[in-house]
Amino acid sequence: MPEVIIEASALHKEYSGFPAVKGIDFAVAKGECFGFLGPNGAGKTTTMNMVQGYSPITSGTLTVFGMDRRKDHRNINARLGVVPQENNLDPDITVLENLLIYARYFDIPKSVARERAASLLDFMSLTDKKDERIPKLSGGMKRRLMVARALINEPELIILDEPTTGLDPQARHMIWQRLGELKSSGRTLVLTTHYMEEAEHLCDRLVIMDGGKILTEGTPRKLIKKYVKGSVVELAMPESGPARVLECLKGIEFEHEVSGSVLYIYTEDAATALDKAACFAASGFRHRQATLEDVFLKLTGRELRE
Repeated sequence: MPEVIIEASALHKEYSGFPAVKGIDFAVAKGECFGFLGPNGAGKTTTMNMVQGYSPITSGTLTVFGMDRRKDHRNINARLGVVPQENNLDPDITVLENLLIYARYFDIPKSVARERAASLLDFMSLTDKKDERIPKLSGGMKRRLMVARALINEPELIILDEPTTGLDPQARHMIWQRLGELKSSGRTLVLTTHYMEEAEHLCDRLVIMDGGKILTEGTPRKLIKKYVKGSVVELAMPESGPARVLECLKGIEFEHEVSGSVLYIYTEDAATALDKAACFAASGFRHRQATLEDVFLKLTGRELRE
């Protein structure tokens, strides 16, 4: 069995009597990328804050590297790297100085810090920006520097809270590549993201949270197969409603969902579904492969969360 890096049991967090996390259980194995997905207010960032030690646990147990999160803050944090959701780089100093000053928090000798900083800037393709101040960097450069800073203490576990939010596709894919290299080197990654493609691309396993609870857990591929089959057929809703369409689909295995003016049909046999519902498809349809986003929307709903 792989070594367990993070383990939570009946983990609960309240803010002034409001339960933000409601007794969840999960475990993260060494060397995997584990994802937390959920709409705004689901409890995923609160969970990450407890793992990082930023927020005290209300009840339950949480161990990191086999140590109690309530008692062993210093020993855990020495082996932990964090990329927070918001950029908090020092704007008044250079890219290189941001790394060197951060290294002091871990009592890393100056000569070692300089060597690591140079290596990390090269790893994140920032060497030519080492003498620039932060305001002159693009959004993608700032996020890459945040990742580099999180690695200065050579952590075994890296927490990434929405690491590519707001980045263009090129910057996003570059960070994905670097995170993949970190995982290949044996690091453990814990990721929160609103990008389902990112979770599907990076995560070995993930949980989907809503209302402070874990709704489901598994690999991206297994969750897609379990909840939305292999394909999705989107049909414009007939004026008479979905009943007649669903009657036509008898004889094949499928699930369905109605949202607004669209009927979603989840099935492994999209060709037969389209053939059986051909008269309804004529008014407008779309056939595509099922994705993790379909799972997410099916479990957490399609209404706007703010």
